[in-house]
Amino acid sequence: MMTNRERMLAIMEGKSPDRIPWIPRLLLWWLAHKNAGTLPEKYEGWRLRDIERDLGMGTAARDGRIFTTRCKNVEITTQYDDRNIITEWVTPIGSVTSRKRRTSELDLAGIAPLEVEKPLKTAEDYDVVMYIVENTEYYPAYDEYEAYEEEIGDDGYPLVATGDGPFHSYLEKWAGYEHGYLDLYDYTDKVERLLDLIAQKQREELWPVIANSPARLILHGAHYDTQITPPRMFEKYITPYNKAMSDVMHEHNKVLVHHADSDSSDILTHFKDAGYDMVECFTTAPLVPCTLEMARETWGNDMIIWGGIPSIILEESYPEEEFEKYMDKLFGIIAPGDAFILGVADNVTMPAILSRVERVGELLEQHGKYPIQA
Repeated sequence: MMTNRERMLAIMEGKSPDRIPWIPRLLLWWLAHKNAGTLPEKYEGWRLRDIERDLGMGTAARDGRIFTTRCKNVEITTQYDDRNIITEWVTPIGSVTSRKRRTSELDLAGIAPLEVEKPLKTAEDYDVVMYIVENTEYYPAYDEYEAYEEEIGDDGYPLVATGDGPFHSYLEKWAGYEHGYLDLYDYTDKVERLLDLIAQKQREELWPVIANSPARLILHGAHYDTQITPPRMFEKYITPYNKAMSDVMHEHNKVLVHHADSDSSDILTHFKDAGYDMVECFTTAPLVPCTLEMARETWGNDMIIWGGIPSIILEESYPEEEFEKYMDKLFGIIAPGDAFILGVADNVTMPAILSRVERVGELLEQHGKYPIQA
């Protein structure tokens, strides 16, 4: 019998595992119940990894790191009050700030604070942000990654987050979606100069660090969405950068991954055209319009899907009968089981019923051996 690590490696190499791996993200469920003191009695005091093993699942292994960053000639300060976290970047040519807001609900659930103010606010801020990007340095942390991979062992294979492409990094990190698109219209030259700089910086300094690292499963990009990054914008601002990156990563035997916790219905072909090999936390109906059938019909086995179970179907509000129907249909869609890792999109949430999580494991034992029968 293969281990979850061996199953992951087989799928990454285009081979067939002995059975479909079951590797959901259980961290938020565990952390929320641990903080609230509501873990099932059986699991009180248990570590997350031990619970995952007891439930017959692998570990998502998302904490691997292959580089660190430092911003030279930039002073970064952070101030805290009861609800706000204010970060300021002070450069020789000016400063920018961001603000995150904490709530007791987010803290209890173990979720990061909500960013309510982005650094880019005015046209004058673009030069400051470009200075920050230009002066960011990347340092390999390969020893740290290798120690983490050893810690994960046979329970899974590390997925290493390496940031985002220029366009979505600009929208999500620096400007915010609404403000970012308004600036793209009002200050096209400034925005495109920033995008070109981010691309050049990452191509010349970040890509070599990733390519020469011991990691193989490379997460680069998150939340590309039918509405936020629609086909026309995807083709213009995302595909050229991503295709160039994927060519380099493939030369170094890497698997390029997108965090697809969004509606991908109109951009499914664009992921493939951009050189991605896998979508993880792949979100499907009823959470979004995109369905698992649409993805399989579009990609076949050319794109590895890590997901398949929308988080809401594990909750009490979703009828038990409908849950069983969904799972029965899922095995038919993914048969015979190539290029597929069973997971929950985006996370197993706090309201999830443990009995349904256990039921997924039971169904996998019954129907998940390769080749799956349609």
